[in-house]
Amino acid sequence: MIDSPLFIANQNLESAARTEPSVTAPPSHSPLFNPASGYLPTLTPDNTEFVILSFEGPDPYCRAGGLGVRMTELTRAVAAQGFDTHYYFVGDPDAAPHEQVDGLPLYYHRWSQWISRHHPNGVYDGENGKLQDFRATIPQHLVEERVRPAVARGKKVVILSEEWHTADTACDVSDALWAAGLRDQAIMVWNANNTLGFEHVDFERLRFTQTISTVSRWMKHEMWSRGCNPIVIPNGIPARRLEPSPLADELAELAQVRLKDRLTLGKVARFDPDKRWLMAVDAVAGLKRKGLPVLFVAKGGMEAHGHDVMQRAHAAGLRVRDVCSDSRDPRVLMRTLLEAAKTADMLNIRFYLSEPLSRALFQVADAMLQNSGREPFGLVGLEVMAAGGLVFTGATGEEYARPYDNAIVLDTDDAHEIEATVVGLLSRPKEMERMRRQGQETARQYTWDQVLELLLRRVQYLAVRN
Repeated sequence: MIDSPLFIANQNLESAARTEPSVTAPPSHSPLFNPASGYLPTLTPDNTEFVILSFEGPDPYCRAGGLGVRMTELTRAVAAQGFDTHYYFVGDPDAAPHEQVDGLPLYYHRWSQWISRHHPNGVYDGENGKLQDFRATIPQHLVEERVRPAVARGKKVVILSEEWHTADTACDVSDALWAAGLRDQAIMVWNANNTLGFEHVDFERLRFTQTISTVSRWMKHEMWSRGCNPIVIPNGIPARRLEPSPLADELAELAQVRLKDRLTLGKVARFDPDKRWLMAVDAVAGLKRKGLPVLFVAKGGMEAHGHDVMQRAHAAGLRVRDVCSDSRDPRVLMRTLLEAAKTADMLNIRFYLSEPLSRALFQVADAMLQNSGREPFGLVGLEVMAAGGLVFTGATGEEYARPYDNAIVLDTDDAHEIEATVVGLLSRPKEMERMRRQGQETARQYTWDQVLELLLRRVQYLAVRN
């Protein structure tokens, strides 16, 4: 029986096992990859520097909205990776013109201070003069003080410009680098966080001189009508917002004790019709008419629409209290808010809302009404999630928000949608807690460390294309 078909088949298998190589483990890398090819450059602090251009910045003088927060945290994140980072912004006229920050390779350059001294009401006071000065002085400065010295040290320079105020300047920088024979040593990206000011932007010239990026797929689609197909690099939040904060917890506990019998809703946004403040006010008034002990904690800006919001609140029968304070102590400010809440349905915060105070507010609020009708990204929504809060968003650029999973996503501009949703959630506390937990998990995916990794990958691609 030695020559049976079964015996012969076994012999063939044994022979194959002796002669064919084993494939039990995958190769460590693709055989097509040649690390010596140099096709995909590695970006390191030894070969790359960053220059950031933005009107808004870290100073209270120039932190008018989400852009100032974004740029402050982005530049810190880049510098924390070891990259020399030079941040140009229209800063406080009384602060140092040039400053290294906290021992990081992060350098603040406060521009147009000579103009800002005559315009004390913030970055957009005297806007046209600052625009002209920025455009007239930045291009040659970057050529001679940033790019040429960096090239001499064997480095390339990534120049990231933000929003419409820097668009013409960014194009002029490209032209100046070209004239100096240095254009191929710079990777230039212009980023749009919003469609605001697009009527001032020469998109044809911008597309020709640099790569265009934006912060969400919603913004990408908005920009198609301008002939642009931008790459998407989302916004982020600092990782510290997910770390324990004893001060924020102390403030939250203090507020929880005093507000335990109030339905507390909040909103932090510019006073802009796109933010749907009137919808939020109408919803709060509707909940009050239903007999609920509602408290609406509102933090807007200096925009004219704020007058409409307050007028609407008074007309709807809400007791409105403006809350002002010269103190910077978060404990004092929280006690001031809680004292005002005793006789109010709506608190209009008129002081700077620091990070510990905002985190406490986000924790304590039953919901934060970040119900924008047109929102390119929705940074505050992520900050609410990071604090363990429950956020109501609109249905535009807040792509991180998943309905009834980690947030409430509103589909209409009808205040009754907010009212009905709030009333429904009050009877389902476990669902609210689950959404809060899911929100925090979502926020972890949007820390600046995560976003920066994506940014560097995009820049790596641009370096290949350059």
